[in-house]
Amino acid sequence: MLEKIRARVYCIFYQCFESGTASTRSGVRCFLLKEVIMAHYRTLHNGGKYGYPMPCLEHEFRPAVLEHRLFRAFVGKSGRAMPLKLAVATPSGQVVTVDTVVYGNPDAAEFEANVRHAERLVKSLLWIAGGSRIIVAGSDELAAALAKIYSPDGERAFDYASMTKIYEMPLAVEAVPFEDAPAANEPQAGLGRHFEGCRVGFDLGASDRKCAAVQDGKVVFSEEVVWDPSKQPDPAWHRAGINDSIRRAAAHLPRVDAIGGSAAGVYINNRVRMASLFRSVPPERFEQDAAPVFEFVREDWQGVPFAVVNDGEAAALAASVQLGRNGILGASFGSSMAGGYVNGAGCITGRLNELAFVPVDYSESAPRDEWSGDHGCGVNYFSQQGAARLAANAGLLFSPEVPLPQVLLGIQAYAEEGDERALNVFRSIGTAFGYTVAGFCDFYPVIETVVIMGRVTSGVGGDLIGQEANRVLAEVFPELKTTVAVPDDSLRRHGQAVAAATLAEIRT
Repeated sequence: MLEKIRARVYCIFYQCFESGTASTRSGVRCFLLKEVIMAHYRTLHNGGKYGYPMPCLEHEFRPAVLEHRLFRAFVGKSGRAMPLKLAVATPSGQVVTVDTVVYGNPDAAEFEANVRHAERLVKSLLWIAGGSRIIVAGSDELAAALAKIYSPDGERAFDYASMTKIYEMPLAVEAVPFEDAPAANEPQAGLGRHFEGCRVGFDLGASDRKCAAVQDGKVVFSEEVVWDPSKQPDPAWHRAGINDSIRRAAAHLPRVDAIGGSAAGVYINNRVRMASLFRSVPPERFEQDAAPVFEFVREDWQGVPFAVVNDGEAAALAASVQLGRNGILGASFGSSMAGGYVNGAGCITGRLNELAFVPVDYSESAPRDEWSGDHGCGVNYFSQQGAARLAANAGLLFSPEVPLPQVLLGIQAYAEEGDERALNVFRSIGTAFGYTVAGFCDFYPVIETVVIMGRVTSGVGGDLIGQEANRVLAEVFPELKTTVAVPDDSLRRHGQAVAAATLAEIRT
């Protein structure tokens, strides 16, 4: 009966298409396109012709990587494919690009699809690479549409404001002819892999701060202390907490030759440009008191060599050293989602790697990020928030008053006991992450290994995340030759702090 009704509806829509105005035809085409897409995903979920694995607790999940492939396939079948190159550039000269195709001579529905496709790619580029300029090569019309979206009053006002704050200049959108598209350019930073001397490393999360003492490459002490920085309006409170962790580690060393740190957020030249740790600091105090907080801490320690990076960068460095390989994307699943990248030459680049804000799910029912206001971004899937959300889907209920770190501990305790509801939480995260990794491969020059760390990956749950992600990569994307690795439990929890200790070079 349902299929008969659907067929009758299609018949009515076809009649409207044949006799309607251009606007009506455009609307019908848009509706039918969505129907084709949803039929495609019903096939995926039902294990039909394609048989792709999908997250067991996310029945509406629509992976970004498949959405982009599906869009390009539709464009190709139209016979009107037009090449488009998108790029983001920073003041330092870094340029990261991505190539795609869009409809040439589009009608209204096709232009809307072009804009949606380009906007999601730009959003991914901004948070993976960072940029003060968005360059659109091949379409002045798309550049104009993106300029409205990425503006102070546009749909992506958060992203506009964030990039403007990070690079201290307004985010701009530029249109250029396709043949004038900029070439990729990525300067490399010489941070990390310094093991000599007496070093302190720290890692700052939203629910705890970790520290480690390292002497000539050997870890002699590590510890974590609970704190709640995101609710504190006074940066002096953060400074005191950071210094407390450094002192705890320094007590186990004969001296302190260098200090390194990692934390969720964006840090440029050791200055805080954007970080959830300082969310409650009043805007009028941010530049004066929060932005230079690590410079103040360095002064507290007599100006020793000091470096701070995103916690994902520290995760990638730790994994690169432990595994003895390069081309590594590190992902930290904690209070938020962070990323870091060590390229094929073993170097950190100038990329932001703020994977929390990268779109990973194009479902219309995708959860909304409370900070950016966008839907379907990594933070809602690969973090404590994501685990808690899926626990509810699985039937594991916790009181709303229970803090997220405690909810995660509860889920992990159930998982250790073999509770299928809890195990499905991590299976679902892993499956979604497999598709997400495949999507990341479109934006990084080489990813041989993705290493996952952070609280969410502790215990049996982390192993399940890795297994399910690798299953997706092997079954759906065998051409990528990319795998997900889960380090030992100690490195998962303290790896960033230990790696951070190796960041700064001791000058003699």
